[in-house]
Amino acid sequence: MSSPTPVPRGVVAARLRQARHLRGLSQREVGVRMGLDKDTASARISRYESESMTVSLESLFALANALEVPPAYLVAGTSAMADAILCMEALSEKQQRELATALASLTELSPEQRQAFIAKITSAGTEA
Repeated sequence: MSSPTPVPRGVVAARLRQARHLRGLSQREVGVRMGLDKDTASARISRYESESMTVSLESLFALANALEVPPAYLVAGTSAMADAILCMEALSEKQQRELATALASLTELSPEQRQAFIAKITSAGTEA
């Protein structure tokens, strides 16, 4: 049985908190970076994080910009996907295309072949 689909508001709230902590920003700082009034900024971000207020699409993009993360990070359904998005963001567009092609190729391997390949490249990275 597959896992239940995450609640969108909860996903955005969790990613917002993660990104804010990752960047070492207060709720107020994030709100001000979004262009909110400094007196209401903290309350607005708190409502987003507590899931008591829905984030509009425009606000989602403003949050991403304020947190210096791609908008896709804020809606990633799993922590692994969020981590992958942050890794991809650090690459040039050409490198992103190359990695996307490599990932597509990996999905065509059997699970055993894929696991062996991943083990090989991750151990090579720790030897360097």
